[in-house]
Amino acid sequence: MKFRPLHDRVVVTRIDADSKTAGGIIIPDTAKEKPSEGEVISVGPGGRDEAGKIIPIDLKVGDRVLFGKWSGTEVKIEGVEYLIMKESDIMGVIEQTVARKKAA
Repeated sequence: MKFRPLHDRVVVTRIDADSKTAGGIIIPDTAKEKPSEGEVISVGPGGRDEAGKIIPIDLKVGDRVLFGKWSGTEVKIEGVEYLIMKESDIMGVIEQTVARKKAA
């Protein structure tokens, strides 16, 4: 991807949720909600404080994050859909445990 976000903006791609419930019911595409989980693809350098000093972003490429349902702006770059949002729109980073990483 040839896109670099500016300031405190982050580029995220959505991670699709399961299309089956725990009980085995298949959810059709028309009934699915847009997932609020994604993976960070690109990160800007950071915002500036009142003195003009850059405040670095706490996120890094590859982080799995949760964001609000209506967060960000959807864009299509080279045929792939991305979300561009401010760092403050991201609610948190999903930490994967060591045991889960080994199982995968």
